[in-house]
Amino acid sequence: MDSSTAAVAVLRDLVAGGVREVVLSPGSRSAPLALALYAADAAGDLRLHVRVDERSAGYLALGLSMGSRRPVAVVTTSGTAVGNLLPAVMEAHHSGRRLVVVSADRPAALRGTGANQTTWQEGIFGRFAPCHDLGLDATAADLRAAVASVCRRRGPGHLNLQFAPPLVPDRAPWWPGPPADGPSGDPDGAGAGLDPGAGAARDPAVPERLDPGPATVVVAGDEAGRAGRLLAEAGGWPLLAEPTSGSRAGDHAIRTYRLLLRTPLADAVERVVVVGHPTLSRPVTALLSRPDVELLSVLGPGGIATDPARTARHLGAVPSVERRGDPAWLARWRAADTRLGADIDRLAGALPELDALHVAAEVGAALGPGETLVVGSSNPVRDLDLMLEPYPPRQRRMVVGNRGLAGIDGLVSTAVGVALGRGGERRTLALVGDLTFLHDANGLVLGPGEACPDLTVVVVNDDGGSIFALLEQGAQEYAAAFERVFATPHGVDLGARCAATGTAYRRVVSRRELRDALAQPSRGIRVLEARVSRERRRQTAAAITALTGAIA
Repeated sequence: MDSSTAAVAVLRDLVAGGVREVVLSPGSRSAPLALALYAADAAGDLRLHVRVDERSAGYLALGLSMGSRRPVAVVTTSGTAVGNLLPAVMEAHHSGRRLVVVSADRPAALRGTGANQTTWQEGIFGRFAPCHDLGLDATAADLRAAVASVCRRRGPGHLNLQFAPPLVPDRAPWWPGPPADGPSGDPDGAGAGLDPGAGAARDPAVPERLDPGPATVVVAGDEAGRAGRLLAEAGGWPLLAEPTSGSRAGDHAIRTYRLLLRTPLADAVERVVVVGHPTLSRPVTALLSRPDVELLSVLGPGGIATDPARTARHLGAVPSVERRGDPAWLARWRAADTRLGADIDRLAGALPELDALHVAAEVGAALGPGETLVVGSSNPVRDLDLMLEPYPPRQRRMVVGNRGLAGIDGLVSTAVGVALGRGGERRTLALVGDLTFLHDANGLVLGPGEACPDLTVVVVNDDGGSIFALLEQGAQEYAAAFERVFATPHGVDLGARCAATGTAYRRVVSRRELRDALAQPSRGIRVLEARVSRERRRQTAAAITALTGAIA
């Protein structure tokens, strides 16, 4: 079949597989796909988003998948355009996001001949995404099978489509409409019937029943969902839940768990059940690596269980509990958490304004029921972890981030995608650092015809990478090198950066001003810059850690 016919066939199969959002970066070889996408968008059969930067496009698609819980496609031309998607594909692989890469390619006969914009695109993502290299002789059945495979995976997949001239259709219509038999596959995004290959969800296992006897804690990492909370409540156990876990709610959630794991309470832990993918703290990793602790780890969507010391027993499903454990165990954690949380709040309240801890506390408190928060890696998610009071249960708040690999890549585009994918009238907030914001400033480049969400991005600007001040390289003996090779100050005027893309911008200088700004409704994308100092980061962290000395 000719290139335009093949492109239409693939897009119709994508719609049949549940795809409703497609991100496109411009190019020549991808022209058959671009024209069909334009027409399908005009017909209302899918929503098209166009971005000039493929790396941002990949993360936009990732965010759309995160927000909508559906497979989302990202379309590129040939050459380096495809390689720019690697970071987003890696994140999708490690977090189980449903990202479909559709790359246009030259015919296979041109590979290795020096032909312009021709490279080895087949298998370019390696183990992170299986590739279907579809040649000029691919049949409609070949295309349908490949599309069905990538749409049904729990994780990313790659369709590499070889196109030969002519690259534009010679007649209308460019898009004949979706398949007459409607969508198949997994249109509701629930994950039913997923491909049992690599990266797919496993068949549901019969939950193991646990005896409540040992002193147990539940560690809820990224994407644990409410299952982590329900397990802790059923067992009467402390819940150590990260902000992006989806579990941090109710009266079993321990806000200051990361610090309490440095106290004698941690020594008394006999068993840990891990749900989701915990990534935030060394104390949690140390707990999961202790040889004297029984570790049960539930397999994630990619079939991987968090097991840093390779000592865990892996479970195919979240276990159940026969009965509640000793109430005194949970009471000890609650009492210590209440005391330590109050001490931290007093310490933070005495810090000069404006401090990064103030910003995290205000953003966490501003998030209302039904609203969404996208939180960046590095310090913002850790500050939120420290300052965020557990929310009431059954008041659904969605707190997400790119925690598969915990990079700072693509967070602005991810946040835009999450906001667009969630839809509706409720707002989305984002909390990011200045390096994270600058790393994906192209995420603010939206053309005049593009869908624009209501998104407030709070940027904690300390002019560099302050998280390194908390690590070994932040010690005094490395001070001579620290500023240039770790802190990396940039001196960028964020207001001018926003002005270049027509993005609404405001600088806030106090907690009260930030609180008021967050309470004000806004349309479209706006940036709130909170400038803070990083000079006292290490000292503040040490002072907070010292508060644990009084916990028995």
